[in-house]
This record gives sequence, structure tokens and C-alpha cells, in this order.
Amino acid sequence: MAAGGSSRLWDRDYLDLVEPAAITIGPDGHGEIAFGAMQATLDLGYNKSVVSFTWSGFDEMDEISGDGHAELLDDGAIEITFAYHNGDEAVLKAKPETSSTAC
Repeated sequence: MAAGGSSRLWDRDYLDLVEPAAITIGPDGHGEIAFGAMQATLDLGYNKSVVSFTWSGFDEMDEISGDGHAELLDDGAIEITFAYHNGDEAVLKAKPETSSTAC
């Protein structure tokens, strides 16, 4: 899924600073998230309506970590609450990627 939307912390230009912002939620309890200069791995927990996660990674070579959760919305998007350990929190909205490649 491609991360997008708005937050008070980051604008679209920052979210896509290094590469297009993205979150991957795998069925095996692991995932990845990347936006701005940050890349992190996710350890996931699931229930009927929410995926919760802890994360750790790097932002501009600084080690960082935190937690959050993602909820599937009626329109197929995911609303992600993303928090740094002892720091800022933001809400992002991710929409499913659409393929523009002809078959």
C-alpha cells in the first residue's frame, strides 16, 4: 500500500523524500514501513479489525523505534497511527496501490 494523506508532522514531499512512502503488512507477523528518510521493520499482532505493531529501524542513520496500529476503513484504505518511542505521534492514511501496467 502506498502511504499518503496528511499529518501535522509530515507533508507529502517529506513522506516521499527518498522513495514513495509505503507500508507492507505480511501474513507472517512481520512487515515494513518506509517514509521520509526512515525505514523500519514491523512486528505485527492481529485481531478482527486492527493490526497492531511495534517497529524499529533507522532515520538518517539514527536508531529509532515505536509502536502503532492500522485499521482497515470501509473505502479499502488503512488508517495508521504511528508513534515514536517517547516522541511524536501521527495518523497516516494508506490507499491500495493501483497497477497502471497493461496486461
